Amino acid sequence: MAELSTIARPYAEALYATARDKNTVAQWSSVLSELAQISSNEDVREVMADPRLSKTQRKDLLLGLVKNTLPADASNFLDLLVENDRVITLPEIAEQFEDLKNRHEGSAIAKIVTAFELSETQVQELLTGLEKKFGVKLKPEITVDNSIIGGVRVTVGDQVLDTSVQAQLTRLRDTLATQ
Repeated sequence: MAELSTIARPYAEALYATARDKNTVAQWSSVLSELAQISSNEDVREVMADPRLSKTQRKDLLLGLVKNTLPADASNFLDLLVENDRVITLPEIAEQFEDLKNRHEGSAIAKIVTAFELSETQVQELLTGLEKKFGVKLKPEITVDNSIIGGVRVTVGDQVLDTSVQAQLTRLRDTLATQ
């Protein structure tokens, strides 16, 4: 969603800058991942939108669901999100925070969709080729989706490399339809 990403961007950038200055990027990364997962839960979203709960109650509820040790300034961050009704942006904030972290480290996340499970050797071979193509160190996130029939679909940032059989069949269909 473009709107959520626009709202989340300043939060992610400010949080990343603070975490980098305090050398707590890794800690914030795991906390944000957990908060994103919690706030993605439909029940949590419903409670966060419940007008019968005060903002303090919402924040306390959210803090009560967190298992990781929170950085010292996490309470202030959650206050800000709850106060501005931005808890639903946590997944997007976490994603943008990770993008900033990866960019700073000179790496990126490669979302790889395959039709079949890949062995570790196949993943390493694929990553070697992809790192040459994209020019950065890649961290793979692999998903199996048999609807692509064969091949792989790789997304790195806003770039997509789709060599799946499904994509080839779609291109063939479109070519035949225009003739």
